[in-house]
This record gives sequence, structure tokens and C-alpha cells, in this order.
Amino acid sequence: MTEFEVIASGLLFPEGPIVMADGSVLFVEIARGTLSRAWPDGTVEVVAETGGGPNGAAIGPDGKAYICNNGGFEWHEVNGALLPGLTPPDYTGGSIQRVDLANGAVETLYTHCGEVPLKGPNDIVFDAHGGFWFTDNGKRYARHEDVGAVYYARCDGSYISEQVYPCSHANGIGLSPDGGTLYVSETMVGRVWHYRVTAPGVVEVPAGLLNPDALLYGAPGFELYDSMAIEANGNVCVAALATGGIRVISPEGRSVDLVETGDPATTNIAFGGEDMQTAWITLSGAGQLVKMRWPRPGQRLNFNA
Repeated sequence: MTEFEVIASGLLFPEGPIVMADGSVLFVEIARGTLSRAWPDGTVEVVAETGGGPNGAAIGPDGKAYICNNGGFEWHEVNGALLPGLTPPDYTGGSIQRVDLANGAVETLYTHCGEVPLKGPNDIVFDAHGGFWFTDNGKRYARHEDVGAVYYARCDGSYISEQVYPCSHANGIGLSPDGGTLYVSETMVGRVWHYRVTAPGVVEVPAGLLNPDALLYGAPGFELYDSMAIEANGNVCVAALATGGIRVISPEGRSVDLVETGDPATTNIAFGGEDMQTAWITLSGAGQLVKMRWPRPGQRLNFNA
């Protein structure tokens, strides 16, 4: 297992880490309903109360944090780990929220795409044009579940478009360093897809449900994919649930590495540091934010200095 340093513990299913220039790391605590911040000394503070189920997070061109809110889960303790379950009775829908980091004010930007309600927004990435891509994982019920999708939206609340549908259990999302390829992970089927970006907010989706052209990588055995980050060389680093680690996949679709963490609910990775070779990883089952030295530099995200 890889050696890492525990930065913060006792967290309530952390995800969506954002490495900030001041050395702190923003992240969501889904079961707590907050956007939180960890400082290098391990101090954790609540930045904003989002309610529901804050999931993916990213810094936009206005310096504010944009949150994918999945609407919440039922929670269960399994072998000492806090894990999400079905849709809770108080669920009212999913949304995209914006948080002012200066005062913690939370506003809702989107709850629908046209007439289609957002079900369980999950992960988010900004492109160089100031718009953002996000996944909707859907919600699970005792006898049925939603079909996921991928959307593109503007950060002023004026425009949202569905770009990939269907996309079962759409979870992680990322852009290649040149912005020309969109990567999307599907959780339960253990796959990573890639789509060519043809214009700002538009991707080319190969026709036909049985068309494999967009498939980048399929998991070996029972490996479920969560959120992702991209290396500067274009490798896709996707959190591998069940296996417990980060699967590194080349742009050509080859497995480059598996960095094991020991937590089967490893959910997310973000890069930072002067040389972009420090990785912050959320071990959500253990309730920890950890960091480690990464063998290669990560990609610098748009609008996050």
C-alpha cells in the first residue's frame, strides 16, 4: 500500500477536493451537508452549509466554488465505515450551487435542464471558456433508479445543455490538457469514456447504443469508478472503488498504474503544490483527507491558481 500523510480525519464522507494557493484544501462532506476547508495543520472549518448532498466541487472564473449537489443519501455504517445508500425521504432534487468563499453564501444556479430535473449531480470541471461540464449520477430507490447524463452549463445561470445521454451512473469528469477530450467515468459498470470536444460545450457522441468507439477503458473485474483528475501528460487518474485506490489510464486506454490506498471507498484525487506533484486523495470510507507525493505532475485546472 502507498505511503501517505493524513491531513484530516473524522470527516463525514469527504469528496471533491480543491487545492488552494494558500495551502488549504477545500472539500465537501456529503453526509454533513457542507463545503469544508482543511489547513496544513489539520484544522478543519466549515466554509458553507449547502444542505442536501454536496458532491463534486470546482473553482469558477469568478473565484467562487461551484458545487454539484446530489440531493442527499440515506447513510449506513458498514464495518466501521460510513457509506451512502438509497435516496432519503426528504430528497427534493439535485442542483448546481455557487458558494461565495468570502462569506459562505450559497445560491442555486440550476435545478433543471429544460423540463428535465437534475437528479444527482456528481462531479464538475471548468473549461478554458468559463463554462463547466458536470455529471448527473441519478438517484437509487428500492426497486428502480434514474439514468445518468452529462451536461454543460454557463456559470451565470443562463444556459444548460444535455450532451451525453444515456450514461449509466455517470460519475467522474475531466478534460484533457488541451481541452479537446472530455473524460467521463461510469461507476457500476467500471468504465471510462472519452468524447471529442467539437466546440465549447459540445461533444461528439458516437451513434448507436452498441458502438464502442467512445470507450477508453473497462475495469478488470470488480472495480467501480468514482471521480478523477488528469495528469499533465494526459493520463486519467480515476478513483477505483472496491479495489481501493487510484487507477491511472493512458490517453490510449492502457492501465499505467494502480496506486492502492487501503480504503475501498477511495473517491477522489486532486493535484497541487509548486510542481503539481502532490496528490490529495479522499478516503471517504475512513473519513480522511490524505496527501502523497505523486510520480508525475498533475494538470493545472482552469481558474484555480
